[in-house]
Amino acid sequence: MHIFPKRLLAGLLVAVAAVAQAQGDAFPTKPITMVNPYAAGGPADILGRELAKRLGDVLGQPVIVDNRPGGGASVGAAYVARAPADGYTLLMGTAAAHTVTPLATKVPYDGIKDFEFVGMIANVPNILTVNPGVKAGTLKEFIALVKPQPGKLSYASAGMGSSPHIAFEMFKHAADISLVHIPYRGAAPATTDMVAGTVQAGMLNVSVVVPFIKDGRLKALAYGGAKRSPELPTVPTFAEAGLKGMETGSWYSLAAPAKTPPAVVERLAQALEKVKASPEFRAALDKQNSELLPQMRTQARDFAALDGKRLEQLVKDTGMKLQE
Repeated sequence: MHIFPKRLLAGLLVAVAAVAQAQGDAFPTKPITMVNPYAAGGPADILGRELAKRLGDVLGQPVIVDNRPGGGASVGAAYVARAPADGYTLLMGTAAAHTVTPLATKVPYDGIKDFEFVGMIANVPNILTVNPGVKAGTLKEFIALVKPQPGKLSYASAGMGSSPHIAFEMFKHAADISLVHIPYRGAAPATTDMVAGTVQAGMLNVSVVVPFIKDGRLKALAYGGAKRSPELPTVPTFAEAGLKGMETGSWYSLAAPAKTPPAVVERLAQALEKVKASPEFRAALDKQNSELLPQMRTQARDFAALDGKRLEQLVKDTGMKLQE
């Protein structure tokens, strides 16, 4: 075992810190790939491409979106977890990639430990809607209608373990009511059947159902955001409607592989915060009915981990299944 003089050891530490800082200052020197674990054309893809463009402008290098869908977002997440930890391969993460799918099935990565979280991006709230034929105009009236007839009415989701599925199960648990879950392969067919009255209710992402609410093909009873939607200012939040603790939606984050140099992660985090602060990016989020999430690098991991713990507890309390 070698014993270094204190002055020499201090000098070595300073040198190491200087090298790490230089890594951050020089980064990036080539294009960055941002993996989106969903298919092209959907809400996640629209958000991802907007983010990539603006991140590239701030960093001075192109940020290229690489769509790798499949496995409940686990295909793209696993790819990034195994990528070189140099900051040039990033994941636009979601609850599905980081918490839902790892809890539901065996995946080749840990949704929290195998990533360095750069920061949170945005949340797309869920909104409780019903077919116009349902004899309820408020949240309280809907709960009163459903409670005495458990299992008679049904609700649509975008699939097992999807955000709308989890959100509605949260609602059922909080309101102590029972409806039959009808999972669909995506939000579009779920909305179609809700409009047709094949299923009576749903808690889909607000961006999907806004047009149907505005033209009267669906009734909105409660909004899952922290405050009312600018697009639907007359729809109360769940808290305003009498049910607290129901803030729910699909969140998005930016993450790098674990062990990415801290200076590189910090450089990415600073760039992300600049993008989030820009009026243009905020306007783009408004168009998608998305809420900006303020959590920065130091808070993002805790945000994702807490979301995972809440989901574990919900599964334990309700017995819900996250996959078929």
